[in-house]
Amino acid sequence: MNNAYVPYGTYWSTPFAKWQGSLGHLHSMKLAANVARDTLTAKKFPIEMIDFGILGMTIPQPSSFFGLPWVTGMIGIPDVAGPTVSQACATGARVLQMAADEVEQGSATCALVVTADRCSNGATLVYPNPTGPGATNITEAWVLDNFNNDPFAMNAMIDTAENVAMRYQVTTAEQHAVVLRRYEQYEDALANDRAFQRRYMVEVPITDANFRKQTGALAADEGVFGITAGGLAKLKPVKPNGTVTFGSQTHPADGNACMIVTTKERAGELAQDKSIEVQFLGFGQARVEKGHMPMAPVPAARAALEAAALTIDDIDAVKTHNPFAVNDIVFARDTGFPIDKMNNYGSSLIFGHPQGPTGMRCVIELIEELALRGGGNGLFTGCAAGDTGMAAVIKVSDARKH
Repeated sequence: MNNAYVPYGTYWSTPFAKWQGSLGHLHSMKLAANVARDTLTAKKFPIEMIDFGILGMTIPQPSSFFGLPWVTGMIGIPDVAGPTVSQACATGARVLQMAADEVEQGSATCALVVTADRCSNGATLVYPNPTGPGATNITEAWVLDNFNNDPFAMNAMIDTAENVAMRYQVTTAEQHAVVLRRYEQYEDALANDRAFQRRYMVEVPITDANFRKQTGALAADEGVFGITAGGLAKLKPVKPNGTVTFGSQTHPADGNACMIVTTKERAGELAQDKSIEVQFLGFGQARVEKGHMPMAPVPAARAALEAAALTIDDIDAVKTHNPFAVNDIVFARDTGFPIDKMNNYGSSLIFGHPQGPTGMRCVIELIEELALRGGGNGLFTGCAAGDTGMAAVIKVSDARKH
């Protein structure tokens, strides 16, 4: 890619809230639109420049049929159109690739990418079944039923982690060691009154379900509990003869995250700090054998690196969507990237997983980590349902360091 850039600072994420927590009663599309409108205003961003939009979400809610056009209408840019995209946990990376491609080919000059999901209070869908006994309906709990059954691989999400743990001979102790390291890195983001998170995270007003009366505010992640070696040691594997505990996997969450993708010229004009440049270099995707989802980030990363004409040795920072600690162990073994140096300042293993916004938040944190370093190349990669993965490579440059 040559002309897909992010104006530095024109992105944000809400805190991620625990399942059935503070955001569980709020419509995720309405919440994302309200947060986007208020944040763009606070950043004094000229919304009239936005000529394209993408909404990434994976969990249906009332009227979500109308997708992106409804969101941009609520934001106050009713002439902006675009698609709504659902690719499970790869949604965040996918919508960024689509926005970058639109800018690269010239069909858009300034794209607003919105990701929003609410795992809490997930929809129960009712499907007609005319051939069933008495035409009995088929029901599906969208979130939990799909967590527990891949209709192709015929397994639950946790089974994919156990399959990979068995193949790579990963022990519970190894997984817990990674969890402790990831929690330590997350605590770095909380240091100095959450200085790192304050670089991109916005406070969310908590209102009633109609978004009328404010009852509070959510300023920081909700649902991240203290992790200790002793506490982890008390946990038993979830499955008989397994290795994965409740401590070595992530938790469902709610939240949203957004980003502007535009041309090099406009990125320079719109950046909150004009000395910092953020460029997309390449994207990649992959699919591995069924039932082995935590392996997928590796070939996806390799595809993205090839697209960017880089190798893992050229990468300064790695961020992963790691719903299981097994993911990072496999990535480190297969690529040689030091496991202790991945996921500085946090990852979804610790702060939770609202699906659509997860990858977006990880990319935002990757940008900020590289900015603190004075620039460099960054890699995001993660797995997704269907034993797939997606990855993105970015470059951050700081003119003051040259």
